[in-house]
Amino acid sequence: MTSQGKKLPDSEEFKSCCSNFYADDVVRRILGDSFHPGGEKLTEDLLNMVNACEADRVLDVAAGQGTSSILAAQKFGCHVTALDLSAENLGRAKRRAGELGVGHLIETRVSDAEHIPFDDASFDIVLCECAFCVFPDKTRAAAEMFRVLKPGGRLALSDMTISTGELPEDLDTLLMRVACIADAVTPKRLMELFEAAGFSSLRLGDASWGLVEMVEGIRGRLLAVELASKIGKLDLGGMDIEEGKRMAVSATEAIGKGVVSYDTLTGVADKGAGS
Repeated sequence: MTSQGKKLPDSEEFKSCCSNFYADDVVRRILGDSFHPGGEKLTEDLLNMVNACEADRVLDVAAGQGTSSILAAQKFGCHVTALDLSAENLGRAKRRAGELGVGHLIETRVSDAEHIPFDDASFDIVLCECAFCVFPDKTRAAAEMFRVLKPGGRLALSDMTISTGELPEDLDTLLMRVACIADAVTPKRLMELFEAAGFSSLRLGDASWGLVEMVEGIRGRLLAVELASKIGKLDLGGMDIEEGKRMAVSATEAIGKGVVSYDTLTGVADKGAGS
């Protein structure tokens, strides 16, 4: 149940819903090439914050169609494993990586952040962008990210946050939960979750500029999708564009009031001597 008492699907049903949502052709038209605020610029900033380099093995959690994985391979020379629940998205990621000449640096694996299918201490960096807030079991997801990092491995995360424990009712919907807003936590809670998982040297940064740009872009693309539908060039498959426009307006207002923001979080997997 949400804070307003609306019933949500169970965690496995929700994760499937979320995966299918981001694989949908119409959704990709609306969200654009990058599924997270700040786009490739913020991804590059994040990887610079954790000093990514050619020697690093990177796990990109909830990688979507692999935009960030490809950037990490192209600009930093990292070996990247893209993890996502959507085989369709990962197939697109692998094809695009091959077309761009970095297919040899990128592997894909269908799975989710609560059950990462790799041994302990397998990676140097865990990258996760605008996805942590949609994980039903955030405590377990943070623990899994810590587990698969080598001692001294680095966390590079960006995510939606909210200033209080509740959202305005018009944003507390299943669609907004899938779209990385309605199940966001406060910045303090975000840090607490990763601190409890074992991370140290946690640093929080404000990247709300990327959120403003993304919402404005979505509003423009919603109008383009609506026009394409009206002239018979696009089948919306039952998607309610008017609802999408209303929620985009509400999201813009919430950002302006500081209710919703977008933050970066970096940290170190301090596993102690002898780990």
